[in-house]
Amino acid sequence: MIGNPTQTLLVIEDSDEDFEALCRVMYRQAVVNPIFRCTDGDEALDFLYHTGPYGDAQIAPRPSIILLDLNLPGTDGREVLEQIKQDENFKTIPVVVFTTSSNPKDIEICYRYCVASYILKPIDIKRLVQTIQGFINYWLDIVILPDAVSN
Repeated sequence: MIGNPTQTLLVIEDSDEDFEALCRVMYRQAVVNPIFRCTDGDEALDFLYHTGPYGDAQIAPRPSIILLDLNLPGTDGREVLEQIKQDENFKTIPVVVFTTSSNPKDIEICYRYCVASYILKPIDIKRLVQTIQGFINYWLDIVILPDAVSN
């Protein structure tokens, strides 16, 4: 088993295929972290701020870590990242960008907003699985997340 059942992962990803690949690898590695998914930036902000359909904090717990795609419909990942990192309540949550964008401007902007990591999504399924396994091993097994020390 990998992870911590008290530490929530919020995945902000519009691609069903990429999310399913993530879930398959997590299942195979017996990840115990609760996983929540938002498919666009507006939904993610509703989740974080407990607005709209996420008005009840019970169905939208504070994430311990966020896996964020940049290219989202509506409010995109760059805007979500900017809002998270400028908010005192959320800025200590590690955000790992997981995107197809290799644009140097995107990389620079994300690190300016203090992302914890910037990971390129490989097109090849075998490499995608390896990349997801690396994320899981590092972020859910090795790293001590900020909320682990504040409890």
